[in-house]
Amino acid sequence: MNEKFYKIVMAIIKPLVKFFYPFEVRGLENIEKSKSNYIICANHLSNMDVAFLMITHKKPIYFMAKQELFENKILGWFFRKMGAFAVKRGRGDKSALINSEKIINDGNILGIFIEGTRSKTGEFLRAKSGVALIASKTNADILPVCITGSGKNNKVKLFKKTTISYGNFISNSEIKCEEGSRSELKEATNKIMENIIKLRKNED
Repeated sequence: MNEKFYKIVMAIIKPLVKFFYPFEVRGLENIEKSKSNYIICANHLSNMDVAFLMITHKKPIYFMAKQELFENKILGWFFRKMGAFAVKRGRGDKSALINSEKIINDGNILGIFIEGTRSKTGEFLRAKSGVALIASKTNADILPVCITGSGKNNKVKLFKKTTISYGNFISNSEIKCEEGSRSELKEATNKIMENIIKLRKNED
């Protein structure tokens, strides 16, 4: 990541996002409690989700993004400057896991969408275990975030308010997978997802 480039881009896009996709942020006090090297874990509704998190979170976020986004040389250059790195979806990608561990161990913040892909219906999808696995290997805490649009079925819509709700940190001890078994990872993943779902319920 080029932090200077990151800050310039954020300064440019923030007013644009606010105009075209007005948003409300909840749980700001939880962001203020933030430290370094943790994982921001959110649901995924639209292409705007990354921007919502970047401009509402006070520190730079390194995002895991699908491999296809890096196939275009210009876009690939831009995403890397912004701290994104590629992951091959649908298979175990060891390089993405290594990159994630390095980002956290270097004292940075990793951003992951726990469902692995955008929800076409606006409802929550089945959570993937990658977040729990990375947290287990790095001892990182989790900051759950719920993104909710005001369109039909909670979808994010142009000129419609979107709500970004930051929850309380989930300490690593709450989701620690001592043996790294599938059952442990599943239980930890479900706990993280439950926290995200609760944030939407609290909005009602």
